[in-house]
Amino acid sequence: MSNGNYVSVLDSSLRDGVQGEGISFSLQDKLSVAKTLDSLGVAYIEAGNPASNPKDADFFQKAKSVSFKNAQLAAFGATRRKGISCADDEAVNALLRAETPVVTVFGKSWLSQVKKILHASPEENLDMIRETVSFLKERGRTVIFDAEHFFDGWKQNGEYALKTLEAAVEGGASIVTLCDTKGGAMPLDVYEPVFTVVRRLVRKAQIGIHTHNDAGLAVANSLMAVHAGASHVQGTILGFGERSGNANLSTIIANLELKLGYKCLPDGHISELTPVCRKIAEIANISLNQGMPYVGLNAFAHKAGMHTDAVLKDSSAYEHIDPSAVGNRREILISEVTGRSAIIEKLHSAFPEVTKESPAATKIVNRIKSLEKEGYQFEGAEGSFYLLARKILGKYKPFFSLQYYKVIGEQHIDDNPVTSFAQIKISVNGETSITAGEGLGPVHALDVALRTSLEKFYPVVTTMRLTDFKVRVLDSKDATAAKVRVLVESTDGRDVWTTVGVSTDLIEASWIALVDSFEYMLSVLS
Repeated sequence: MSNGNYVSVLDSSLRDGVQGEGISFSLQDKLSVAKTLDSLGVAYIEAGNPASNPKDADFFQKAKSVSFKNAQLAAFGATRRKGISCADDEAVNALLRAETPVVTVFGKSWLSQVKKILHASPEENLDMIRETVSFLKERGRTVIFDAEHFFDGWKQNGEYALKTLEAAVEGGASIVTLCDTKGGAMPLDVYEPVFTVVRRLVRKAQIGIHTHNDAGLAVANSLMAVHAGASHVQGTILGFGERSGNANLSTIIANLELKLGYKCLPDGHISELTPVCRKIAEIANISLNQGMPYVGLNAFAHKAGMHTDAVLKDSSAYEHIDPSAVGNRREILISEVTGRSAIIEKLHSAFPEVTKESPAATKIVNRIKSLEKEGYQFEGAEGSFYLLARKILGKYKPFFSLQYYKVIGEQHIDDNPVTSFAQIKISVNGETSITAGEGLGPVHALDVALRTSLEKFYPVVTTMRLTDFKVRVLDSKDATAAKVRVLVESTDGRDVWTTVGVSTDLIEASWIALVDSFEYMLSVLS
């Protein structure tokens, strides 16, 4: 059952992924993630365990009305319990009630766990695997068998670990997946078992790999398994999951398609990888790791003058692929080590009329260097950089003007958090708006007040939210009178941008960065 160069991908963000700290999806979130993964083109979406989680059961009911173009939904559960028939096992029947075309069933392949956890004999465990798969197969389901702790089981008793896979195949499993459940395997520990399994079973079922990242090798181990003959890979699109996470599918898919000549997605869909990852990060309410390979904001970012100069002349000098291949883009980070030519190139991409000979270019470069002396840093603050350029080029139009802002802090004597109140007065096209906001701190209160005012005039700001807030003390010797630099990261669910503010007043620095964030969205993205 070899599929040549095709590797089917199962995304478990909605099942294994939600076991990661800080990851929680509402029912609507789960539906949105599933639709987004389907748009990318993964083959399977493992969406939860209907027997153990009522939310998952509700999801499967709701998902019946959703038409998926590329992916098949999979419900996840265990083999039948010891001493109970499949027909009488409530958890197995919950898998049927989910009415998904695919079911993933996990079972023990590590002999010591069969004895210590299941308190079953080796033959009883094989019967549980075989009968559960057969029960589901006979009722029209495509069955994927996940061999839990396979690589640990292989080390203890490889022949028995193989028998668990054979039992699943005898029951009718279409895919048998070898799981590095503890995430501690080394790449060379993976190759031999996978190669052996492929030789024995490849004509009967697809061979899959499921790895965890406890040793930092989940991606490497997954690729090694494919090299050994596996044609099915499981993981989560952003690598989140229990403990140190699951195999990062965004990295695996890009490596397989762009480096190793395999197909994982429909033609042309690989260019959607970055937008999809950013959208799922937004749904999950997490910041996408900026250094994540292929899809991170810094995956193709260049800072050093020699690097930026070289990459502008020959992109292959410091970029291993064209960023657009995965829907990402090159970033030239503006800092004290960035050359003039790199700054001009960055400007030229947004303002084609700006060339090295343009008087405005010299003004912008000089202004950047002047602001850097004051404590500004435009590396990673692209929003403020483009607003600065717009102002010098005469392309800037303020969307509002501030009359005043006032912030009051209130400290409670009980266990309640500190509360802050902000009042602002702004004018837009001659119309005045006075708004108050309450927040958990002065910056939060200002954000609430400003957002409330602007929504009346620019409803699009309702799609924007702050995702990160950083404060850096610039002159520590000045103690509490020191200048501070504030970086604010924001997103509208599609794009991510950062703005900067500097002042000896923390609130003023925050206000400058906050205003730039709204101005950038309104002037550049809307």
